[in-house]
Amino acid sequence: MIFVTLGTQDKEFKRILRVIEKEVKKGKIKDVLVQAGFTKYKTNKFKVFDYVSQDDFDKYMKECDFVITHAGVGSIFTALKYNKKILAMPRLSRYKEHNNDHQKDIIKEFVKEGYILSFNNSEEFEKCLKDLKTIKPKKYRSNTNNMIKLVSDYIDNN
Repeated sequence: MIFVTLGTQDKEFKRILRVIEKEVKKGKIKDVLVQAGFTKYKTNKFKVFDYVSQDDFDKYMKECDFVITHAGVGSIFTALKYNKKILAMPRLSRYKEHNNDHQKDIIKEFVKEGYILSFNNSEEFEKCLKDLKTIKPKKYRSNTNNMIKLVSDYIDNN
């Protein structure tokens, strides 16, 4: 099972679901379960829930083969906690998916550190799916002080 989580951001993120649906139609992925939050999306290609309980969320995280997510820090950290391979796509302000583009910076740091793979479109997503077979993501070790510094530096510089 592939678990997709779009978090609780109060803006829609249909762009990521269109990419996923395209790959399901092609038969590249299957058995997809989506926690969509505020994103309203109709499809018969996968199951979509607005929200799930914390217990169900944890259950899906534990049981899934890998996670596809927006670049929400909470979603990424939770998947890392369960040692999951992660594919992340940033919400972008130009599509009104977020107020700014900070998720690009979040992804950049997690990719640089070897924790996740990222994509911005269907072509990059297909490459990530191929890379999933051979990558071994870095195991997450809590580094609270480094994260606080990272966020602090980001705020100071923006």
